[in-house]
Amino acid sequence: MLECGMLERDRRTLRKRSAALVKQLVVDELLVQFLLEDNILTDSMAEGILAEQTSHKRSWRLLFLLPKRGPRAFSSFCSALRETEQRHLCELLSQSQDTQVSERLIRQSVTHSRANCYAFYGHNFQLEEESEGRTARQIMQTSERRREMYNDSSRPLSTEEEIAAKRARTHESMEYSLDADSPIASPILPCTHDLYLSQCLKSYTMTSSPRGFALVISNVKFDPHAAPDLDIRNGGEVDEKVLRKLFTDLDYVVTDHRNLTAEQMRSCIDTFRRRPEHRNVDSSVVCLLSHGVDGAVYGTDGQLLQLESVFEAFDNVRCPLLQNKPKMFFVQACRGVEMDCGVEQVDGPGRISSPSCEQRDAGREGPGDAGARQGGRQELARIKLPQRSDMICGFASLKGTAAMRNTKRGSWFIQELDSAFRRHARDTHVADILVQINGRIKEREGYAPGTPYHRCKEMSEFTSSLCKDLFLFPKYQPHS
Repeated sequence: MLECGMLERDRRTLRKRSAALVKQLVVDELLVQFLLEDNILTDSMAEGILAEQTSHKRSWRLLFLLPKRGPRAFSSFCSALRETEQRHLCELLSQSQDTQVSERLIRQSVTHSRANCYAFYGHNFQLEEESEGRTARQIMQTSERRREMYNDSSRPLSTEEEIAAKRARTHESMEYSLDADSPIASPILPCTHDLYLSQCLKSYTMTSSPRGFALVISNVKFDPHAAPDLDIRNGGEVDEKVLRKLFTDLDYVVTDHRNLTAEQMRSCIDTFRRRPEHRNVDSSVVCLLSHGVDGAVYGTDGQLLQLESVFEAFDNVRCPLLQNKPKMFFVQACRGVEMDCGVEQVDGPGRISSPSCEQRDAGREGPGDAGARQGGRQELARIKLPQRSDMICGFASLKGTAAMRNTKRGSWFIQELDSAFRRHARDTHVADILVQINGRIKEREGYAPGTPYHRCKEMSEFTSSLCKDLFLFPKYQPHS
């Protein structure tokens, strides 16, 4: 139980700055999760806030609840603002607090100076009545006491230097967009026995431990001589850590590599797909994080690795140990240079939405496939497979568009991937999880005032040749 409501001083500060907060505040999963873990919000409150369909409504709902959530609510809210890179709003609240403190201290000082008496060396003296007779020593003593009163304040006045230093820390480098709303990693809940029984017969087998092997290749720094146009992917190292922890928690054996040339990436993928241990597991995961163009990602040497060659490496011909097993791919890279600036939603005021468009990869059939099918009629003893199947690939952006990445929190797509799998893998199959990620990405917009990326948008997509539902059944072993 919370002790009581918010302190009146803090309540007044929120009320005074409510208009600015509603206009500028980004109430996302990270901020809500921070308040949830600090016991400021309850689970139902958090769900109610995140269920609101516009950022303004989320802000209003949070600001309505905070004053009722105890004396720690204000300080916790300020901490959450700092953690989500909204320090400018934290400073706004602090400045308002400082103004209130200054006014209070002035009133206290006036009241103090008019007090009936002060104790001084065991004697009483009337400050106003005996002001003419005060000695220099008494004046110094009074000044000293006033300084102590200021120093004892729970909210000392900020100096200009302190404010300037705080402002300086908000001017951090940003790449593309930047609303910094990555959720705090929450534990993955186990699949229930009932869920497994209801889905196991119509989904891919997923009972091995480990579930499979995962490969993460993350290119963060590029050769300035071979690839002078490719900047450092600040925040890319965060994505790598997030994916490593996510798939480890999902019971995958994760191998990660950083800063590989295109040829090293090919070699690494080839080595991974040849692992004999694939025989004993039920699935695999490949994650590629780098700069990119449509259909390819960059190595650190500025050379391109074609995604088609990656998919070919895991097809039913080149990777027989993974035949009939689901193979998941996740690509965090730009697929073009166009910035999605979004369009105004025609049926809802104040809402920003990405364009209503979908891209699809055209299915291709090799010239020898028809003949192969005819020849297959004579081989009745063995079931034939298409050359490529049982794959699903999530892309951070649509064809031709740029992908967003926060330099502190990592990319939008990987943030949402981590959050969605952690929350829903226990009872949702992977294709539906990727649909939910699309919905979350659609709702996001960049926060970078004064830059071309302010209120920019992104839209993720996925392609699939899965033939069944793909449930990961986390932490469930049917024979345990």
